[in-house]
Amino acid sequence: MTHAHGHHNPTDGALVRTAGLTIAVAFIVMGLKFWSYAVTGSVALYSDALESIVNVVAGTAALVAIRYSTQPPDTTHNFGHHKAELFSAVLEGSLIIVAALLIFQEAYRALLAPRTFEEPALGLFINGVAAAINGGWATFLIVKGRAWRSPATVASGWHIMSDVITSVGVLAGLVLAIVTGWAILDPLLAAAVALNILWAGYHIVMESLSGLMDAAASPDIEREIHSAIRATGAGAIEAHDIRTRTAGRATFIEFHLVVPGAMRVAEAHAICDRIEADIRARLPGSEAIIHVEPDYKAKSGDAIVIGDERSGG
Repeated sequence: MTHAHGHHNPTDGALVRTAGLTIAVAFIVMGLKFWSYAVTGSVALYSDALESIVNVVAGTAALVAIRYSTQPPDTTHNFGHHKAELFSAVLEGSLIIVAALLIFQEAYRALLAPRTFEEPALGLFINGVAAAINGGWATFLIVKGRAWRSPATVASGWHIMSDVITSVGVLAGLVLAIVTGWAILDPLLAAAVALNILWAGYHIVMESLSGLMDAAASPDIEREIHSAIRATGAGAIEAHDIRTRTAGRATFIEFHLVVPGAMRVAEAHAICDRIEADIRARLPGSEAIIHVEPDYKAKSGDAIVIGDERSGG
């Protein structure tokens, strides 16, 4: 007997609104950064502004992906559209890498022909304001994205945070360049920025590809599943062959639940309902499939013995 249950994620609306706000913030920051570049003529500030274009494009891609991923399952996608978020995160990481290569190109040009700064104080102040706005929003996205278990939101947050680190490094370096008069620091800073965001892009792409390959849930999530089975599985004997896979915000869980051979179907069904309700309470948006088996199917190895806290997981 197989017992399955899915659940709509209550955070869908908040995710879509947050993705929309991310685009608005990206446009404001992009405008400020290009203003600071126009005021100073600094190639390092240009590299910072160029990354902001990527933020706008990536934010738009994330919004489209999140809207699509929140659609309910249909006849052609029986398990939902959760992986759309991971495609967005891969695209975002790829765009970061493209931005890094463009910055390398501009830094090389500036290295060959060093430039002098115009109105550096105003330019640095404008860029500082942009960095402060970005820093606040990035922190919000990372914290909320983790709480909502949304890869696209977390990827956007880390992407923007890499932009903040970039801006802080650029500001510190340009102050040094202005104080010392070493114009060469400007393109060198731009190259350092490019290296930093290249690493961020690689990290986001690799993490998202892992999700597309149906990676198992994290150890923390697996511990929650084991706890739910122990806490609400009274009447069953054990649970074994627990398998998980993640697809965006969704976690798919499958395991075998061994019950006494003489137990009635209705009783076994009630136990499954209890376990599923607890798993859903702990992991919103998860979907559990439980295979109910008679007692002679019990395994002595890596099983969770119901009601026995000494058992392994």
